[in-house]
Amino acid sequence: MLAKAVFSHYRRHPVQLLALVVMITLATMLWTGVSVLTDQARVSLAESEAAVAGRQQVVRSDGQAVTVNDFALLRTQGQCVAPWLEVQRPGAEGRVIGIDPLALGCFGGAVPGGTAGEQLGAPFMDISEAVSLAREQGYDSRLSLLMPDNVTLLPVGYRAQDFSMGPATGELADSFLLNLDALSVLVLLITGLLVRSVYRLGLAQRRGSFALLQRFGVPWGRLQWLLVLELVLISSLAIMPGLWLGSQLAGLLGGGFAQALDGLFDVTLYAGSQTAVPWSALWIMLALVMLVCLSDWLLPRHWQRGMRAKRLWRWLLPALALGVGLLLVALAPALWWVFAGTTLVLLGVGTLTPVLLAALADGLGNRSLHPLGRWRLRELAVMLRQLALPVVALQLAVATVLAVQALVTTFEATFDDWLDQRLAAPFYLMVPEDADGHRGAQLLAELDGVGPWQRVIGGRVSLLQDSGQRLPVDLFAVAPIGPLLDQWQLLDSLPQPWQRLEEGGLMVNEQLARRQGLRPGDSLTVRLDEQQIEGQIAGVYADYGRPAGEVMVSADRLPEDFSGTSESLSITPGEHSIQAIQRDLEALWGVDNLSVNDNASIRQLANRVFDQTFMLTRAISVLTLALAAVSLLIMGWVFFTTRAWTFQLLRVWGLPLQGVRSQLRRLAVTLTLAVAVAALPLGIWLTWVLVSRINPLAFGWSLPMAVYPLFWLELGVLCAGIGLVIGLLMHRQLKPGAPPPVSASGITGEER
Repeated sequence: MLAKAVFSHYRRHPVQLLALVVMITLATMLWTGVSVLTDQARVSLAESEAAVAGRQQVVRSDGQAVTVNDFALLRTQGQCVAPWLEVQRPGAEGRVIGIDPLALGCFGGAVPGGTAGEQLGAPFMDISEAVSLAREQGYDSRLSLLMPDNVTLLPVGYRAQDFSMGPATGELADSFLLNLDALSVLVLLITGLLVRSVYRLGLAQRRGSFALLQRFGVPWGRLQWLLVLELVLISSLAIMPGLWLGSQLAGLLGGGFAQALDGLFDVTLYAGSQTAVPWSALWIMLALVMLVCLSDWLLPRHWQRGMRAKRLWRWLLPALALGVGLLLVALAPALWWVFAGTTLVLLGVGTLTPVLLAALADGLGNRSLHPLGRWRLRELAVMLRQLALPVVALQLAVATVLAVQALVTTFEATFDDWLDQRLAAPFYLMVPEDADGHRGAQLLAELDGVGPWQRVIGGRVSLLQDSGQRLPVDLFAVAPIGPLLDQWQLLDSLPQPWQRLEEGGLMVNEQLARRQGLRPGDSLTVRLDEQQIEGQIAGVYADYGRPAGEVMVSADRLPEDFSGTSESLSITPGEHSIQAIQRDLEALWGVDNLSVNDNASIRQLANRVFDQTFMLTRAISVLTLALAAVSLLIMGWVFFTTRAWTFQLLRVWGLPLQGVRSQLRRLAVTLTLAVAVAALPLGIWLTWVLVSRINPLAFGWSLPMAVYPLFWLELGVLCAGIGLVIGLLMHRQLKPGAPPPVSASGITGEER
């Protein structure tokens, strides 16, 4: 009987029970979906790196591509080699790898990615099937011959070379996964606020029944245990479907996510990384719900009474947290200081926003000369105080979506500009390792009618510091200095920077300039093997997506015997065809099948992969906003229902039914629009934190600060729509004969 009496509240208020269940289910779904995807990505990153860790491949000394004949020759001479055929399929199908499990047997425990038997599973297949697939469908394929890393002697005509399936994932992949984790934590934060708001509303409505049960002799401690049991049951029933829905969400978004990982970071979601329910989310969500709903019981009663009694502390502590947080973010020397400061700012803003908005509404109400306007503003102030938690949750969600949208849109625009700079020529080709790039440059210089071209040499050099120590940096040497470089947008520079570079100056990327405090006009000394280059910094250029410092020089200043790690030619064919230039270079270097890359296709692929990469970020942001919006809608509806009697008083005072409904709609829309307006400054500040504080401290490069007022308008329309729906739902509460409240004595004079 006691349990029935306690749990009967939700029979009388089924909307509150539905609100709790829906919010916990949606939050669990989002948390589970993101956890599954990030766990898959981390496993795939580890498996991908393990698959190529310490690997070597056999290449021909004459620069020709290896073939099946080379594989047969090496095996007959007793060499342990295994074929590795990469077949690139278009679209979401992605790459497959053909292997020979029998040939991999000589590797023993050093088989790439595991044992030979485990390899036959996506993306691996038998090499004969991979060959057939490439031939029948016309897919591009590339054959490599892997060898153990302990082999030191190879037959004449062959040599060992490092093998990698792609560039190192490094901080770029880590930052991508970190963004997903941050979004999932945001979901937990907003969920905690919303669940607490609904639960606290229910507790407030149950005070009378609790007092009655205590008069009948039920101890408060026993009531508490029953409430804990009730919360555990509700949470468990809501979390279980959320886990399943989260797994389905991960499966739905996993295709584009897998292709994004494969395209950006060369990471394949392996067969072992199937969508599975992360049961740890059950305990995480259960602990979150219990903590936010029952946190008041953890604080001593005299602390709570003291905080409520001293109104000064209700202003002073949040204002202090806000000020300290702003200082920490602005002056933070390390990333974790920025995170700590951001947390304090969110805490301060979240606490102060409802109070300030309510005070503003009260102040405007006192000055209003129109009776209905005064009533509407006073009622708005009451709602802001009573709906503080869902109001703050919606504010944080809107602000975060604003920041994420600004970051993604800015990154897309910046990424496009950066690609246009780096891929200015229509074509580029890698110079074979044993070929003379200088002779290739001479051939292009002597061709009449060829368009702009340039030779690019990459390598590792040392930067001599004032202390005498050497700082390893990357080298970016280019010649001639011409039209392909003129369109680069420099972050800072001296007058005529490209002319200065050609005449012996240097340029540095943003990462190196930030770390070493360099600026245009400073002098640098770069050590190349046993020689060195000195010059004045002519400019600082953006270099997105990687942490390494880099120095740009004119390739004409390099010593003739300088050995770089890579060399390429960027070519604009002009009056010639790229096929004719390719044949001339092949004849010059004595190689076959020189690989020429179409920059337009590379740019198109990069843009497509970039869009897929942020598809998940946008989807989770929108779902997070939807969660907060639905929760505010439910909470607003529940709260409006509890105050339906005050709206009936408007009719008693002579306002027609349509007029009451109009006032109700205006009140609800004003509430949600006020939240949207309050979220704008926080969203702009979060954008600044992302691009100007977190990104430079984490990766050494920053994005330009940009805001998008049109998106603000879209979010404003969405928030107004939420308020309009709340008002329309309340129309049914204004029907004639609606029951009055049982008692108004439990409501304070301020709220009446």
